[in-house]
Amino acid sequence: MHKNQLLKSIMAVVLGLLAGFLLMLAMGFNPIDGYTYLFKGGLMNAQRIGNSIATATPLILTGLSFAFANKTGLFNIGTPGQMLAGGFTVTAIGLLVDLPSPILLPLMIVCGILAGAIWAAVPGLLKALFNVNEVVSAIMMNWTAYWIVYYMVPKYLKGTTETESARLADSASLKADWLSNLFGGSYINYGIFLAIFSVLVIWFVLNKTVLGYELKAVGYNRFGAEYAGMPVNRNIVISMMIAGGLAGLAGVVQYMGNSTVLQIGVMPSQGFDGIAVALLGNNGPFGVLLSALFFGVLYVGKGFMNANVKVPPELADTIIATIIYFAATSVVMDRIIKSIKKKRDDKKIKTSGERAVEK
Repeated sequence: MHKNQLLKSIMAVVLGLLAGFLLMLAMGFNPIDGYTYLFKGGLMNAQRIGNSIATATPLILTGLSFAFANKTGLFNIGTPGQMLAGGFTVTAIGLLVDLPSPILLPLMIVCGILAGAIWAAVPGLLKALFNVNEVVSAIMMNWTAYWIVYYMVPKYLKGTTETESARLADSASLKADWLSNLFGGSYINYGIFLAIFSVLVIWFVLNKTVLGYELKAVGYNRFGAEYAGMPVNRNIVISMMIAGGLAGLAGVVQYMGNSTVLQIGVMPSQGFDGIAVALLGNNGPFGVLLSALFFGVLYVGKGFMNANVKVPPELADTIIATIIYFAATSVVMDRIIKSIKKKRDDKKIKTSGERAVEK
């Protein structure tokens, strides 16, 4: 992130935490104790740190998905459906295909990414060919994925209950005993390496390739990019497919790593939370990584805060929402930063003037 963007994100976090401090005070809770247990819950030992990282892993990918589409002028609100598409695909392959683990795992990961990309290609094509608003078509695709999973899981992949699939075998999952033991028995898994690798790839694509330049050019000014001879419609579809592939990978790490069952009747919240992660991270790959890790700590810690000082977990959600609100009001943040800089510059000018007079 650039210096100003980092400053805006830090200010959003500080203002959000301050608002939460006042809210806890108004509700009769001790804010110092509340925040102590909130952050201890996510960071107090190796196990909780591992759980925070695992919780953050799908958020890194959904945040990256939204941020990438946003950089190219698109609003990918279809991440929950793309997650479900990726998650359903890997669950079906893991339960129905019998292959050695070294072959099966890469196959599942690639197919999960492709499923998310194909799911996002539909809104991309509708946008490119008929100028259909991608928000509307992506939301429709979310519910299409939801109802397909709702029907297919009990019909063909049913586990011990009607509401969830059979559990994936360890040989068809991203679980890693050595990594889990390293973090005190947490549910951290290989998914974090896939997420970090994705961050590096997306940064490289956006900043070091012709494709990234063209995609950003379309995002800044579609008509200007078209006038310059860039294939705008093709780039819209490619952008949505890359964003969908990232969300599909989020489904892979969620349903092959964090959880090895796929539940029906649940729209994955990580899809929508990715929007918040991207906003706080200023739509930059490394900003998204840091933002997702911060959210992971808050999500893991809020239960610990509730257990120890009885602060309801909904209050932690309110604090998160407030942080997002401040992150979204970037214009206000810009004005505050400019005001602080102006006061600092005026003070320097005044001080130098006084020194000149003294001499």
